[in-house]
Amino acid sequence: MRYSRILLKISGESLAGKENFGINEDVLEEYSGQIVDVARQGCEIAVVTGGGNIFRGLSGTKSGFDRVKGDQMGMLATVINSLAIENTIIRMGGKAKIFTSIRMEPVGELYNRDRVSEELKKGTICLIAGGTGNPFFTTDTASALRAVELGADVLLKGTRVDGVYSADPEKDPGAKRFETISFDEVINQRLKVMDSTAFTMCRDNKMPIVVFDMNTPGNLMKVVNGIRTGTLISD
Repeated sequence: MRYSRILLKISGESLAGKENFGINEDVLEEYSGQIVDVARQGCEIAVVTGGGNIFRGLSGTKSGFDRVKGDQMGMLATVINSLAIENTIIRMGGKAKIFTSIRMEPVGELYNRDRVSEELKKGTICLIAGGTGNPFFTTDTASALRAVELGADVLLKGTRVDGVYSADPEKDPGAKRFETISFDEVINQRLKVMDSTAFTMCRDNKMPIVVFDMNTPGNLMKVVNGIRTGTLISD
């Protein structure tokens, strides 16, 4: 196993599947199954989930929502997604526990770095919900922050695409997929991997990122075991 402790970021849009809204049960089962399989191999897993399949604060401002209130709604959306994943993991026989960035008992325990680390060492899959707990920060930033705090070996960004491309592959058939790329190259080529705050945090703390296709069964296991999958971003 190449990575013994990972922070897995799952986008809310990915959970929606083809419906582009809500939680697709097949995707939920597939993602949870991959996470359980990897945990059973002894890998410590923390998961941060987005909420864009339910509500995205920034887009809500276009409909007249106050940005702070909109972001708070988005935080709650990530809690709903985390509850769904937690329930599915437990039903599959795995151990899971939710930690929230804002006080929300009995839904989940208030996030504390040391408590989460203790649970990870016990083999508990820790679902970290609520983003950073602050408006104006994305769940990408939350995943970068938690990965650095928890001393993860790598931040894995599970998406619907199989890596980082030089351009949008759906619009440009000549787009090149990178197997490896440096932080500076991503910045210089203005490639969209994560928001700038999250990306800078990973770069400054030397936290490698792997962007991979979570929709392909077994891909998470491949990444954790060091089998080249997706795009590795590092120094």
